[in-house]
Amino acid sequence: MTGGEGVPSLTVVEHPILAHRVAALRDRRTDRDSFRRLVAEITRFLTYEALRDLGTVEVTVDTPVAEGAPARRVSEEILVVPVLRAGLGMVQAIQEVVPLTEVAHVGLRRDEVTLQSEVYLNRLPADLRGRRVIVCDPMLATGGSLVQVCDMVTGRGAREVMVLCIIASRYGIEAFVAAHAAVRLFCAAVDPELDGAGYIVPGLGDAGDRLFGPPD
Repeated sequence: MTGGEGVPSLTVVEHPILAHRVAALRDRRTDRDSFRRLVAEITRFLTYEALRDLGTVEVTVDTPVAEGAPARRVSEEILVVPVLRAGLGMVQAIQEVVPLTEVAHVGLRRDEVTLQSEVYLNRLPADLRGRRVIVCDPMLATGGSLVQVCDMVTGRGAREVMVLCIIASRYGIEAFVAAHAAVRLFCAAVDPELDGAGYIVPGLGDAGDRLFGPPD
């Protein structure tokens, strides 16, 4: 696990096993079922690293050979905010890692000409004071969608906001950090550029389409 791109709030999670999965995720020959599985596996790695300081309480448990053995259990509930629709591919994996979660969906629709996003679904609780929030989206391309969602979350008073993505562009990182320098960002790879349509290069294509199929 390393800091990335000289950005203190960015963590690029580096591991040979993770890199192997990212390579398979990028491959155009990877079918939809395999793509979904890979997104979930990578998300588990990122979640594990991001939540090393997850709140716990001291408890005792009775083992087969001893009573009252000291142990710790997770006590902190995390609000998971997937950015629709691609972020949905990460939710179950986060829930499988984190014992206590709540989910609030946010949907954004991108204008393919201006590349700007508009909100069409907002299920965020009105009051997030004292909460830790994980915003998830497989791709950080231009940064616009994630900035917009984090604006919404911080505006509701969240104690801490974290972003999990799989691949980020350098441009997107710069734009995101300029807007939310205090938000910790975790990713598995950083790519150098965007194409004219706002897709990450080399990237992996449209994550939503590869997860769920193209829209009608």
